[in-house]
Amino acid sequence: MLQLLAQQAPGELEAGLTAIGRGIVYGGAAIGPGIGIGIVVGNAITAMARQPEAAGMVRTTMFLGIAFTEALALFGFVLAFIIAG
Repeated sequence: MLQLLAQQAPGELEAGLTAIGRGIVYGGAAIGPGIGIGIVVGNAITAMARQPEAAGMVRTTMFLGIAFTEALALFGFVLAFIIAG
């Protein structure tokens, strides 16, 4: 194993590990908001089904929740670029 590491060009290992780290960071940052948006929309649909007269207010709140949750994915995307240096 050490012989393989010794045969690599300088900086090659660091570049590879950085690429793996970026993938893990953005993958983790995309999973959380995906689950969060699913929960927000599911609960909004349940609320609208139970009380149709409040659908307008529930829909507005749902879109706000989706926007805030999606901001987390954008933070993860930016963080993946920051890691790249």
